[in-house]
Amino acid sequence: MNISITKTTCPKEKPASNTLGFGKFFTDHMFMMDYSKDQGWYNARIIPFGNLSLHPASTVLHYGSEIFEGLKAYRRADGKVQLFRPMENIRRMNTSAERLCLPQIPEEDMLEALTAFVSLEQDWTPSDPGTSLYLRPYMFGNDETLGVHAVHNATFIIIASPVGSYYKEGINPVKIMIEDQDVRAVRGGTGYAKCGGNYAASNRAGERAAQMGYSQVLWLDGVERKYIEEVGAMNVMFKINGEIVTPALTGSILPGITRKSCIEVLKKEGYKVSERLLSVQELADALAAGTLEEAWGCGTAAVVSPIGELCYQGTKYVINNGEIGKITQTLYDTLTGIQWGKLEDSFGWTYPID
Repeated sequence: MNISITKTTCPKEKPASNTLGFGKFFTDHMFMMDYSKDQGWYNARIIPFGNLSLHPASTVLHYGSEIFEGLKAYRRADGKVQLFRPMENIRRMNTSAERLCLPQIPEEDMLEALTAFVSLEQDWTPSDPGTSLYLRPYMFGNDETLGVHAVHNATFIIIASPVGSYYKEGINPVKIMIEDQDVRAVRGGTGYAKCGGNYAASNRAGERAAQMGYSQVLWLDGVERKYIEEVGAMNVMFKINGEIVTPALTGSILPGITRKSCIEVLKKEGYKVSERLLSVQELADALAAGTLEEAWGCGTAAVVSPIGELCYQGTKYVINNGEIGKITQTLYDTLTGIQWGKLEDSFGWTYPID
């Protein structure tokens, strides 16, 4: 794939690490590539970061034909930059594209685009503890006609943002509300795809939770409203009576890359890990009996986020005295250690940028 590069003539001043937050600042450039049904993917380019121009009838504006991914570049102790399991994100994005009838991108082409883009922008990767360069690849349909149909024209873009902690609480335990009114997704829907509509539909419950002092909501299944699925921005795991339990991927849950990595680390450490249906009643019983030992969310943005309190139908349950648990801390230390190059990568997950 030929990628043309047009460098900015007005480089931005890089923000101080203590001001980063999440997704507030953006680098100097962005990657773009166009698709048409006749030409396939064409005009791959890296250009100065700037606004987009869209036709008012563009498909994405009317029918939500959009998908995205999230991954990070990390500054190692030796000063070099590396990615974490980028091929997993690439494959998941193509799975999302297939579900929304958007064009898929050859895996090697998407990896080349990511590599070229991060290589150009790697000076934006911060080095302070807990910081990284967040990468947002996304794709949208932009047919310039009204009418519901498979996408014939699309745009693929990668932007990047230097980031700090996703939650203002950092690695400290967060409070989560179990949502029992709205639902996120159902089997046969788009729950397993990473598309904007899933997140837009979750905002109402998220706002209710925020008004009650909770960081996120924990979703139940959309049919029986009884099985635990995922947290708003992360997958979720529990340690119940010594067993690590995470909801099974039944088609309405996003197959998280951090989730997959946690499972692989835990199994290597000898823990029993079960991917199965977990009812909210089983969880409530475990909370009441004191056998729910730990709970945590896991995702690219936050890595691992301990859950210190759950609220279900007005009843509040404190987990592990509101403190981070041993397994949660071990997972955080192991994953971030590999990501930042502080620990040996025995799994072969990291991808160095030249």
